[in-house]
Amino acid sequence: MAEATRIDGKLFAEGLRNRVAEQVRNLKSNHNITPGLAVVLVGSDAASEIYVRNKNKMTHEAGMKSFEHKLPEDTTQKELLTLIDGLNSDPAVHGILVQLPLPGQIKEQAILSEIDPAKDVDGFHVYNAGKLATGAPGLVPCTPLGCLMLIKDQLGDDLSGLRALVLGRSNIVGKPMAALLLGENCTVTIAHSRTKDLAQECARADILVAAVGRAEMVKGDWIKPGATIIDVGINRLPPDADGKSKLVGDVDYAEAVLVAGAITPVPGGVGPMTIACLLQNTVTAACAQNDIDVLSL
Repeated sequence: MAEATRIDGKLFAEGLRNRVAEQVRNLKSNHNITPGLAVVLVGSDAASEIYVRNKNKMTHEAGMKSFEHKLPEDTTQKELLTLIDGLNSDPAVHGILVQLPLPGQIKEQAILSEIDPAKDVDGFHVYNAGKLATGAPGLVPCTPLGCLMLIKDQLGDDLSGLRALVLGRSNIVGKPMAALLLGENCTVTIAHSRTKDLAQECARADILVAAVGRAEMVKGDWIKPGATIIDVGINRLPPDADGKSKLVGDVDYAEAVLVAGAITPVPGGVGPMTIACLLQNTVTAACAQNDIDVLSL
């Protein structure tokens, strides 16, 4: 059997960012609106700082306004809530993202709940989660949205009747991913650490989305031949004898590529899609706030 098709998320994300930039140009020229994204970072987590820097760079490249707020580690919950209230009322800000994780003195859910749902471009507010669960249009979490785009690019727009398994039940990826696939008329199973016969459940799936955070957990003999595999996991292995470390996903790529029909690599698969979908969500939010049909751009 030939090796699986390698799903190039980096290339797809580049195309999506280009389409977003075109939408932004049309919003500016036809409606005099420039979408604005506010990103809030509390503390100095190295990985978060790199991620925020990349978001700001790509926001500017798309022709959008970027509002960066870097707050000290000892910022209080009240101070952060005051900032968010100001961003909620700022008409130049169409999207608000608070970078997670937050320092221990701040309750994450209290912060996410304070963001105006219309500006919740991360899709984490319970209002938007409820919309997704009931099939109503709203802002969708970026990583699951990107995963769905990659799946449909590979399999086509009609996913009706396909068996999909989501490995992981987080509010950020697992649950919204399952809701999106259910909305596409897939037969959806959510599996997790307490699922019995996990390998058997995986082996039934035409679409397998792995988002459990365990390095190379899904082996080749877990996978249905020809299945589409979307690997959301990002795990760093311990250094080898030469002191070198590498990033791997939740799927054993070397084994899975010999069985699957298509698979995302790590890195270069799902990761680049997250920021691209964040930009798309910001345009979607800007249009909704101004009663503009995003499909007309």
